[in-house]
Amino acid sequence: MATTRSAHTVWEGNLFQGSGVVTFDSSGAIDQQPVSWPSRAEQANGKTSPEELIAAAHSSCFSMAFSNILDKAGTPPTRLTTSADVTFQPGEGITGIHITVEGTVPGIDNDAFVAAAEDAKANCPVSQALKAVPITLSAKLA
Repeated sequence: MATTRSAHTVWEGNLFQGSGVVTFDSSGAIDQQPVSWPSRAEQANGKTSPEELIAAAHSSCFSMAFSNILDKAGTPPTRLTTSADVTFQPGEGITGIHITVEGTVPGIDNDAFVAAAEDAKANCPVSQALKAVPITLSAKLA
């Protein structure tokens, strides 16, 4: 069964002096979040950005895919800690994403862990959606 998740943004003003608010319609799990050009291209100053939202989506999707790959191999993880760093260059756009994962996985060696992480990086749905952007990975056992 397919699912659709929704969010919306209300933006007021021009790009450089304006600002907006992102609302997470599907879940309501996250309070409305303010966004602005300076929070995207300079310092966050308590506001989010499209890149931070992509990083959150990518780190959670990767973690789900990776845990499933490990489980199917007979080595379910005890814990995975994943971060995603999305780089935005004004005038160019999103120039790269770096995923860092550290895991506690009984019964697996580091080479197998890294190979499974590479599989998750290549095949999680968010990675698939972001194929136009270079995605790199650092993976190690805890």
